[in-house]
Amino acid sequence: MPRVLLLSTTTGYQLRSFSEAAERLGIELALATDRCHLLDDPWQDQAIPVRFFDDEESLEAISRAAHERPFSGVIAVGDRPAVLAARVTQLLRLSGNPPEAAEATGNKKLMRRKFAAAGLPVPWWLELPATAEAHDVAARVRYPCVVKPLGLSGSRGVIRADTPRQLEYAVARVRALLARPAVRAHRRGLEMELLIEGYIEGREYAIEALLTRGELRVLAIFDKPDPLEGPFFEETIYVTPIDVPWQVQHAMAEQLQRATAALGLVHGPIHAECRVGSAGVVMLEVASRPIGGLCSKMLRFTAGSEHASLEEVLLRHATGEDVSPYMREEPASGVMMIPIPKRGLFKGVMGEDGARAAAHVEEVHITAKVDQLLEPLPEGDSYLGFIFAHAGQAADVVAALRESHRRLHFHITPDIAVETQNTEHRT
Repeated sequence: MPRVLLLSTTTGYQLRSFSEAAERLGIELALATDRCHLLDDPWQDQAIPVRFFDDEESLEAISRAAHERPFSGVIAVGDRPAVLAARVTQLLRLSGNPPEAAEATGNKKLMRRKFAAAGLPVPWWLELPATAEAHDVAARVRYPCVVKPLGLSGSRGVIRADTPRQLEYAVARVRALLARPAVRAHRRGLEMELLIEGYIEGREYAIEALLTRGELRVLAIFDKPDPLEGPFFEETIYVTPIDVPWQVQHAMAEQLQRATAALGLVHGPIHAECRVGSAGVVMLEVASRPIGGLCSKMLRFTAGSEHASLEEVLLRHATGEDVSPYMREEPASGVMMIPIPKRGLFKGVMGEDGARAAAHVEEVHITAKVDQLLEPLPEGDSYLGFIFAHAGQAADVVAALRESHRRLHFHITPDIAVETQNTEHRT
């Protein structure tokens, strides 16, 4: 029986999806997750305890497990797990990415440098070290521009600035986010350095792809119908297929192939973001991992009479199987990542039955927990949940997602501790 190692955070949404897919395929799935190594299997999943900020200790634990029972392949869910996964595949001589390539996907500064060196179109950018004053650069950069932390993903900490004053405010706000203990605990060495770059005009798309020995195959391209123009860049709806000429789609695939080569990526899942506008196709981010959260549920594949989830395709690919026969199913599909409207404590939701009854909607999954502290972007890193829809046309999918969301009513109460702090500050 093939055995695949899956590296993920303990609370990763995708763990169950991969576990179910592995069971269907007859693949043994071994987990390596970031949990306390002193506790005796607290989640009862027999996972290997790892720490994504301590590669050496984690590699030793995984090496011991591989010595007892070898792995056929490795998959990572999340940006930091992807770096450790690359080191694991190198250590165990399995198909994967070079560690330095995986590291570059999680560092926006390295990514920009590699893209520029390869002749890919990139915006102007400059680095803002932790000790630098935003006031010193605010008067000499061009606007609009965007402030980004080097190591966060999912648009977290990304803020657009149209004036020097807005730039100074954005830098202060992002630095406050990076100074939080929960962020600093990741220990990536990128805690306070920022990137300031030119704002890229154009419509934004996401691309899901697979690399096999350096050759890229696009699995799906997603449109993002809600404008992402700032000041924050919260993603809400993904829908596929996209309504653009095939020449544009070919250009996206071609630029992504060039981008992965520039980074040195050679094998495994790819999730990328790009903008298409007057400057052509500009790659924003390339991650050496699959799409996050529960979003993969909107993708379905077929090979003859066989149907498969994205997780099944990735597991087959990790074991060395040829997955080229698997094609995305034709009906349009999409997901809404339900945005958090305001900071506060989640108390519940009404209207779920009505939201599920909306035409073309297949599932409404609320992931927020009662009394969970919610926080919108740019500080937040989660959603209220996910809505999934399938229909004959992409426009019908988008309409279904919006209608389903309209029927949901969330009860969020103010965070008393923050409100008290703000009141004291005002007085």
